[in-house]
Amino acid sequence: MTEQKNVVVAVRCRPLNAREKTRGAQCLVAMDNQQTTLLQPPQDEAATHSGKSTGGARRQRTYNFDYSYWTAGDTADPRYASQETVFNDIGRAVLGHALSGYHCCVFAYGQTGSGKTHTMMGKDHGRDAGLIPRICQELFASIHRECQQSVSVSFRVEVSYLEIYNERVRDLLNPLSPENLRVREHPSLGPYVEDLTKAAVSSYTEMLAHMIQGNKARTVAATNMNATSSRSHAVFTIVVTRRTANLEADDQATERVSRISLVDLAGSERANATMATGVRLKEGARINQSLAALGKVISALADQEKKHKTGQPPVVSAQQRNFVPYRDSVLTWLLKDSLGGNSRTFMIATISPADYSETLSTLRYADRAKHI
Repeated sequence: MTEQKNVVVAVRCRPLNAREKTRGAQCLVAMDNQQTTLLQPPQDEAATHSGKSTGGARRQRTYNFDYSYWTAGDTADPRYASQETVFNDIGRAVLGHALSGYHCCVFAYGQTGSGKTHTMMGKDHGRDAGLIPRICQELFASIHRECQQSVSVSFRVEVSYLEIYNERVRDLLNPLSPENLRVREHPSLGPYVEDLTKAAVSSYTEMLAHMIQGNKARTVAATNMNATSSRSHAVFTIVVTRRTANLEADDQATERVSRISLVDLAGSERANATMATGVRLKEGARINQSLAALGKVISALADQEKKHKTGQPPVVSAQQRNFVPYRDSVLTWLLKDSLGGNSRTFMIATISPADYSETLSTLRYADRAKHI
């Protein structure tokens, strides 16, 4: 279904958390196959949040995505989407594209505390492992199978891990690196981070060690909505080089390079909900600023695609028609090739089952990304 799509959009709904259960919140989200439905909260609850009565029947908003993952119910529910289900749909597709020579990007978007880090990293590296450790483990299993099938094929794997904190890039694999690495743009290779550590790895165990090291160095803090809130965007990048030797000519070989970018975005947040002050408030403002820039890029790319499909006449100039504000933030600049190039991009929108306004905003965001 998603083999020929450059952008695949999935939505995942987490279970009610302890705070929501304590206040007696109701689940407002329903999922059926690819369809996600958001139900307007009861009249009294809506009036409490908005300050006015909604009146009339409760409104339903329905969206269709490539995948709708229901994780809000019991694990025995046949609709329940486990970590393994998400990996089988998205992770295996990423590996298939990467080993075929395509650049790939997976990023999770949603409000703070909606389950982004759980989806991408998981709680541990066993049954509840997230997409990133599962992709890494299966990558080396796929490499091992290919090398066994052909003696002329060999692979080289390199990893890097960075975080974008307050619009500053920090190397998570090198604690002695400068606090603000420079982002530059190569004329043919695109945006890159200068002096970023690239570690060569030969096994999943080595890659996992680098991943754990980077996770320990990430910036996290407690807010009113999330006890372990990520205060930065994290990008774990895997560069896979496939080398095929010509057995008839010892000095001849071909190389195919692909890049897998696995992005754990910090969550969007509202100051009145997180009760953030001081440093936490400034962090939240920076996070929202970069996510807003990402939204503008997605909207610009979706508008381009819509005009291309409908055959609308061009705007004033070619420069205006093709302008996409990638440089409005470090995040969008680094994701330039993933969003606008010929790469394979997977967006996972994580939503809360009880927060109507934030969930509606996330679903609209994801729906917009569908049109790229």
